[in-house]
Amino acid sequence: MKKFLVVIFLTWASMANAQKFAYVDTDYILANLPEYSSAQKQINDISIKWQKEIEDKLAEVDKMYKDYQVEKILMTEEMRIKKEEDIINKEKEAKELQKKRFGQNGDLFKKQQELIKPIQDKVYNAVVEIAETKGYAMVFDKSGSTTVLYTQKRYDISNDVIKQLGYEPGVNTDMDNDEDEEEISTPNDNKRQK
Repeated sequence: MKKFLVVIFLTWASMANAQKFAYVDTDYILANLPEYSSAQKQINDISIKWQKEIEDKLAEVDKMYKDYQVEKILMTEEMRIKKEEDIINKEKEAKELQKKRFGQNGDLFKKQQELIKPIQDKVYNAVVEIAETKGYAMVFDKSGSTTVLYTQKRYDISNDVIKQLGYEPGVNTDMDNDEDEEEISTPNDNKRQK
């Protein structure tokens, strides 16, 4: 059994040596695309507007409840029940609006899909085109959930993707660049080496 595993490992290792690999940092790429920044701003503005709308409704519920607390001793049982139902219904309305706007598959999710997904698709298509042109077997994304323990900058094709999309790499200097053994970068260093 051990011989079998060694043979499989050696076969895999020899195949891996014949393959070309690269990686990208999609966070860095997206940060360098003006259309992505614009889409993010639109989403943030919409989110703030909708959050204010919900907060206003909840403030209205709170005011109704406080007014009810002050006036309930003067109300008949029937009036109290009616007022309590009104408060409960108004609170349900606010929670339903919150779910509609920010819930799973809500308005915000749909807006993100509408504005961000086409940009992500463009980035993906640029990565595929570069990978096919340069003969890469695999391209990893180090900004996602894939764990990359070590990378050499020469295999980073993020700037190639930005150029493929028609933009100048290194425009955003707010991004923290990762450090590796070949290059030490500072947060203000916007030069990316290939």
